Amino acid sequence: MSHTAHIRSHRKPRRSATTSIAVRAGVAGGVLSMAAAGASATAFAAESTTQTLELPTLSADLGSQVAESADAMQQAAANYQLQAERDAAATKAAKQAKADLAEAKKKAEAKKKAEEARKAAAEEAASRSAERATLSASASASVSTSASTSSSTATGSAAAVIAFVKAQVGDAYVSGGTGPNSWDCSGLVQAAFSQIGVDLPRVSQDQSTAGTQVSLSNLQPGDILYWGGAGSAYHVAVYVGDGMFVGAQNPSTGVVEKPLSYDPPTGAVRVL
Repeated sequence: MSHTAHIRSHRKPRRSATTSIAVRAGVAGGVLSMAAAGASATAFAAESTTQTLELPTLSADLGSQVAESADAMQQAAANYQLQAERDAAATKAAKQAKADLAEAKKKAEAKKKAEEARKAAAEEAASRSAERATLSASASASVSTSASTSSSTATGSAAAVIAFVKAQVGDAYVSGGTGPNSWDCSGLVQAAFSQIGVDLPRVSQDQSTAGTQVSLSNLQPGDILYWGGAGSAYHVAVYVGDGMFVGAQNPSTGVVEKPLSYDPPTGAVRVL
């Protein structure tokens, strides 16, 4: 027995032809499959890349549409603002119209009241005129029946002056007023003395020096009282006796009869 009879051979067993062919076919098939897969992947990748990189191109028409859209939005905003301004103006006009209507009603009411007051004053003035006529007639009768010549004439004239000024009590005071229903102080005094033919100056400064200066302790009815200095008096009235005077005092009181203590005069002049 040979000493190598039980040692296995190191030579590889030979493959059969069928096995080699199958292996080769498998290898070839795998290679082809891989090639096909690679080609498909390459084509997909190429297609995907092409689709991703295709961006829309901003054409002239599209740019024009965008511009028109922006103009339309701007015009719409301008229209909204204009409408808001018109609404605000309409609201303001409505408020002003309401205020004007209220003012017109107020003025109409004031006019109505003024007309009513005017009518009432006219009626009162007519009543006073009748009273004045009665008093004047009474004064004239008193003059004609006086016993003494010089002193009674003065007394009678003074009575006529006093009757006239008392008949105006309640009339309104108006600066520059000379009657018949409104007076200022010197206008009333001048009108009173004109009833007996005595022509006095128009203003109080001149009336305060128109006659003989007399003491306030020696007053007689018909004397002219003045306030302020002689020649610079700012107010005059008529002394009516019994410590009373009648004068057109101010716009608040009008023509009133008051005691000397109400507003003590500065001096007096006698023209009768």
